[in-house]
Amino acid sequence: MRSEIDIDDAVVEAPPNGVDTADPVPPSPQRTDGVLPGAAVPVLSVVLLLLLPVTIVVATGIGAVGIPADEVWEVVSARLLRRSPDVAPEVEQIIWTFRLPRVLLAAVFGAGLAVAVVCLQAVVRNPLAEPYILGAAAGASAAAVAVIVLGSSAVLGLGLSAAAFLGALASLLLTLALGQRAGQVNSTRLILAGVAVGYVFSAVTSFLQLQAEPNQLRGVIFWLLGSFASAEWSDLAIPTAALVFVGGWLTVQGPKMNALVMGDDTAASLGSRVSRSRVWLLILASLVTGACISVAGGIGFVGLMIPHAARLAVGPDHRRLLPVAVLGGAIFLVGVDVIARRVAAPGELPLGIFTAAIGGPAFLAIMVRNNTWASGR
Repeated sequence: MRSEIDIDDAVVEAPPNGVDTADPVPPSPQRTDGVLPGAAVPVLSVVLLLLLPVTIVVATGIGAVGIPADEVWEVVSARLLRRSPDVAPEVEQIIWTFRLPRVLLAAVFGAGLAVAVVCLQAVVRNPLAEPYILGAAAGASAAAVAVIVLGSSAVLGLGLSAAAFLGALASLLLTLALGQRAGQVNSTRLILAGVAVGYVFSAVTSFLQLQAEPNQLRGVIFWLLGSFASAEWSDLAIPTAALVFVGGWLTVQGPKMNALVMGDDTAASLGSRVSRSRVWLLILASLVTGACISVAGGIGFVGLMIPHAARLAVGPDHRRLLPVAVLGGAIFLVGVDVIARRVAAPGELPLGIFTAAIGGPAFLAIMVRNNTWASGR
């Protein structure tokens, strides 16, 4: 049996026709199986890393009252350095109290869902796997709508965010339990169980919507489609902590995730405990998904589209894929949030409308470009 260190040389490429290959092939330093050559991948990561703060500053200045980027930066730097900013008090309040928490939450949400999807796709070896398919969004929605319609007493006295987090976690754990056979997690059973669990929770949500008062329906719809309109600084704590913890752990586990994607037999021969790895990855994906959905609602297509685009660009190696997907998800959702604020200004529309409108055609284009229909990659 090979030593576990050999995992570092594994290539994350799904074996042809679903058959596991016996031995991993050492990758060429210039080979990524993506559009970009290997040498360009670090450059892309650095560009995205520099683009993210620029996007955040610009997005913070966009709104009913336009604020120049230099004033946004003045407020942020003054707050960080604990000095008084050289701007009008009302401008400081708009930036620091209302817009910056919202923009940062959008970035954390986009990055968090990208992390969760990369994780889940490694678990089930399926490019269509995402938290929504595995029932997380449906569970969170049922719990959140129960709080909106019936009150917190209906969900153990929990608030909206806490109830949504518990619902997402419960649905994913139920999917995990139903997706096992003889103590082993089976990828096909897991997806089928997730679809079934999602339908059950969706039925509960639909029933609760029928019981809602007319003045409650708008809040229900906004939550189901996702919005950062009520974002506060306190909302950032749990999703950010979950993102940092899960993202950091997955970064060091990249080689093992590479081996897992190559098939159970190959991963086991490289020293990986396949079933235990799958369970842990599912738990981590559940943690970050529940933490994100609980504060902003169900925003679809972010986690599914961005990892696909990142994989097309840099290839399937998780050591390259994860940072590009995280940064891309954050930048994408910050931009979509700006669109949601500006299209119906001075009001706004739920983000799910725009992520679906943008993500659907883009996802189809990615699949056609990458021959996903035929290859399943």
